[in-house]
Amino acid sequence: MSGHDVLVVAFVVLVLLGTVPVLAGVFQYALVPVHAWRNHLRRAEPYLPRVVVVVPAWNEGAVLGASLERLMGLEYPPDRLRVLVVDDASTDDTPQVVLAKADEHPGRIVHLRRAQGGQGKAHTLNHGIEHALADDWMQALLIMDADVIYRPDSLRKMTRHLADEGVGAVTAFIREGSGRPGSVARFIGYEYVTAQAAARRAQNVLGAMACLAGGAQLHSRANLEAVGGRIDTTTLAEDTFTTFLTQLDGRRVVFEPAAVVLAEEPDSVRALWKQRVRWARGNVQITRTFSDVWFRRPWPLRRGGQRLGSLTFGFVWFSIYLLPVAMTAATVGLVGLWFVSQTTALTAFRSLWWLAVVAYVFVTVTTLLLDRTTARRAWLQGLTFPGLLALVVMSAAWFPALWEVRIPALLGLEMTDDGRELWQLGLYCWPLVAMLAAFLIRTVEGVRVLRFLAVPLLYLIGFGPLLCAITLDAYVKQARGAAQTWDKTEKTGRVVG
Repeated sequence: MSGHDVLVVAFVVLVLLGTVPVLAGVFQYALVPVHAWRNHLRRAEPYLPRVVVVVPAWNEGAVLGASLERLMGLEYPPDRLRVLVVDDASTDDTPQVVLAKADEHPGRIVHLRRAQGGQGKAHTLNHGIEHALADDWMQALLIMDADVIYRPDSLRKMTRHLADEGVGAVTAFIREGSGRPGSVARFIGYEYVTAQAAARRAQNVLGAMACLAGGAQLHSRANLEAVGGRIDTTTLAEDTFTTFLTQLDGRRVVFEPAAVVLAEEPDSVRALWKQRVRWARGNVQITRTFSDVWFRRPWPLRRGGQRLGSLTFGFVWFSIYLLPVAMTAATVGLVGLWFVSQTTALTAFRSLWWLAVVAYVFVTVTTLLLDRTTARRAWLQGLTFPGLLALVVMSAAWFPALWEVRIPALLGLEMTDDGRELWQLGLYCWPLVAMLAAFLIRTVEGVRVLRFLAVPLLYLIGFGPLLCAITLDAYVKQARGAAQTWDKTEKTGRVVG
C-alpha cells in the first residue's frame, strides 16, 4: 500500500469516528419503543414507605416557599412524609420562609441550619442524610432541589418501584417548567427530553443507568446505608457517583417517566455554561474513578442485574463523553481527504451528513412525539437544535446543486470551480468550526452592547455545538486543574406547575 493510500485510509477512519455519536444516538432512540415492553413496572406495586425529603438550600427564599407547599400537597399520606430543609448558612430570607412553612405544617417540615456554609451541595446533603438516618422512622429518602415542583402523583409513582427490594434508587423526569421561558430555557427543555425521557428509557432497557437526576432521586434506606450513608464529596458529579455505587453494589436504578418534576433552568448562555462545565468536569472525574468498570463483563448480581460494564452502555457513555473528539476527528478526516483525494472526500462528506440527516429527522420527530408538552413549547428549538447553518450543510449533502447552482442562479451569479472547492472545504470544516464558534456566543452575551446578538447566534450555530464547546472547555479546565467549585444557578421562581 502506497503512502497516499495509507493517508486516505487514515482520514476515512477519522471520518468514521465522527459517525460514532450519531450511531449511538440512533441506537438509544431505537430502544425507546422497546421500553413499552421491557421496563420495571411489572415488578412495581403500590407501596408507600415513610419518606424523608432532604432539600439543600442556600439563598433560596425566592423559590423555596412554593416548592415546600407543593410537597405538602402531594398525593401521599401526610403521616408518611417529612421534609428536612438543610439551610447552608443562607444570607437571605430562606430561614424565615422555612420556619413560616414549618409553622403551617407542624411536625412535617424541619429547618436544619448549618453553621458553616459554602462547602457545596454534597456537604449540605450529607448534613440532612445524617439527620435522617439517625432516626429509624425513615424508610426511603428523596433528594430534591429547592426550586423544583413535584407533580401531585410523582412521589407515589416513584415509590412503587421500591416495592421491589432489588431496586435501590428511582429517578424522575425533570421537565423545564418556567412560565415564560426564553430561547435558552426552551432549548434546555427540548434537550431534557432527549437526555432523560428518551435516553433514560433506553438505559432502563439496557439495565444500566448513567445518572440519577440531581433534583429527583429517591433512595431506599437499605441502599443509602449500603453506599456508606453519605454522598460523595470528592467529585462535581455526586449524583452520578451514587448512581454507579448503587448499581455496582447489586441494586437497580430505575427511571420513572411518568413521575414529572418541573424545574426552572438557566435562561442565559453564561449561566448554562457555568452549570454544564461543572457537570462535564464531574463526568471526567467519574470516568476516571470508575475506570475499572468500562467494557468489562457485568458483575454477578443478587437480583437481576446491572450492566455498567457492558459494551452497549460503554458505547453510549463514551459517545457522549468524547463528542468533541469525534467532531474534531470528522473535520480533520474530511479536510485531510480534500487534500489527498477530493473524490473520496466528497463521498465521505455526503455519507456522513446523509447519516446525520436521517438521525436528525428520526431523533427530532421521536422527541417531539415523546413529550407533547415540551413539543408545544419548544418545537422551534427542536428543529433548530443542530443550528440553522448545520441544516444548510445537511441540505448541501443531500442536494448539492441547490447551493452550488440554483441559489447562485437566483442571485444572477455562477459558482466558479475555485469557488466550489472553497465552498466544499467550508462544509467539511463545519463540525469543528461550529464547536469553536460557540465560544463566540458566550463572549458576545458578556458584552452589553452586543448582547442582543447572542440568541440569533445561538440559532445559527446551534445548541448542540454549544454543548460540545462547553464540554471541551470543561476538559481543558479539568486538565489544567482549575478550582473545583459548586456554583449555584440563580433561580427566580418562574416555575408554573
